[in-house]
Amino acid sequence: MSTLHRMRLAYRVIRRVFGVRVAPLFTGVLFGVLRGAVALFMGLDALLPRLRRTRVTRPIVIVGSPRTGTTFLQRFLHRTGVGTGMQLWRMLYPSVLLQKLLRPLLPLLERVSPARHHSTVAHATSLTSVETDDAGIFLRFFDGFFLYGFFLAWDDEDHRGMVDPAVRDTSARDYDWLERVWRRNLAATGGERVVAKMFSLSTRMQGFFERFPDARVLYMVRDPVDVIPSGMSLVTGVLDKRFGVWSLPEATRRRYLDRLYDAFVELLRRFHDDYTGGAFDRERVYLVRYDRMMREFEVVMDEILAHVGTPKDAALEAAIREQAEKQRAYSSEHKYSLEKFGLDRARIQRDCAFMYETFGIPREPDA
Repeated sequence: MSTLHRMRLAYRVIRRVFGVRVAPLFTGVLFGVLRGAVALFMGLDALLPRLRRTRVTRPIVIVGSPRTGTTFLQRFLHRTGVGTGMQLWRMLYPSVLLQKLLRPLLPLLERVSPARHHSTVAHATSLTSVETDDAGIFLRFFDGFFLYGFFLAWDDEDHRGMVDPAVRDTSARDYDWLERVWRRNLAATGGERVVAKMFSLSTRMQGFFERFPDARVLYMVRDPVDVIPSGMSLVTGVLDKRFGVWSLPEATRRRYLDRLYDAFVELLRRFHDDYTGGAFDRERVYLVRYDRMMREFEVVMDEILAHVGTPKDAALEAAIREQAEKQRAYSSEHKYSLEKFGLDRARIQRDCAFMYETFGIPREPDA
């Protein structure tokens, strides 16, 4: 299935469901121009001696459903120098040479950035924010879980098979691209080690380890009652800001929300089944319990650093100690209602019973 076919399919959904006809056409043209410019400048990048010397070794990848603490942990590891994450603008324009040309224009580019549709309470982001590498896959191929969650899940036909690795596996394509952009990000920033964040790896961990055998993964574990409705709120918040989704017919919204919920549950189930079924070496994966990360951050960070093989110097120790105080006092301002999404605590706990049983997540009773 070609990129053009996926773009036509998404346009059909946007036109039929949201009633928007003209703006997506301009976006499609800009996407094509961007792809062409990026391809040209990435070819010219081959002339850079620094890029030719740069290799991706021992990447650290944070995996977990949205709203499990992945963003916080990635940005903390990036800020403290444990690894180097990728800023959103470097995903949009991954060529080292193109970045040099565009850096002075960042304030202007921020005005038309897709990040402007995000709620800062739910997920603060900008072009210069370190972000999930799944966004880079979407921006390059117009494919993946972002395409399904934001657009295709609204269609009359359910297109989940398009993004299900068990049905259509794009891992080889995606990992080739990741290695190319990771090398460029390290070369451009002077970083030595990648720290990435990819929720899509929940469904294809084995293949990732085959491609990057020296990688270390941090898998985030959090109560699904806190994860799933919060993640659904994040996605629908972006869409509502752009298209006003809560004014759509009830049947259309209900079908979409059911599909989105099922997709979130499936992300958890796929990792769980591969983890318990021995599909990959567990020694390469460290389970980060969200409740522990909030309650005993210093201990969890010691375990993380041991897992990824990073020594702790005085500066890192001080940063961990300072962050630990903030963690214990943290309270999210992101508010959402389970009922708004047609959910209740008992249903989520029932559908995700495997997570509670395997990973020892405490079950909170109904209020």
